[in-house]
Amino acid sequence: MVCEKCQKKLGKVITPDPWKTGARNTTEGGGRKIGENKALTTKKNRFNPYQESFKKCRICRTTVHQAGSHYCQQCSYQKGICAMCGKKIIETKNYKQSSV
Repeated sequence: MVCEKCQKKLGKVITPDPWKTGARNTTEGGGRKIGENKALTTKKNRFNPYQESFKKCRICRTTVHQAGSHYCQQCSYQKGICAMCGKKIIETKNYKQSSV
């Protein structure tokens, strides 16, 4: 779960989507440059398995698997917050949520 502002920070896929409508990595509409090497241009968004320490969730202290995120997927879903910035996305007061 990510807010609209953090959508820009998410990593992009190297190969283009076959489904063009709504895809972020197509050449139409300024999404991708022709001849761009995505493996070289998006190093900041890529996952690095050789870094010395993995980030921990700020709530439950489990390992976060998404690059740039501060909250794990389970905590962000249960609290209704953005996984990257922690901004409240939806009100979960009247929801019956389970992690299973």
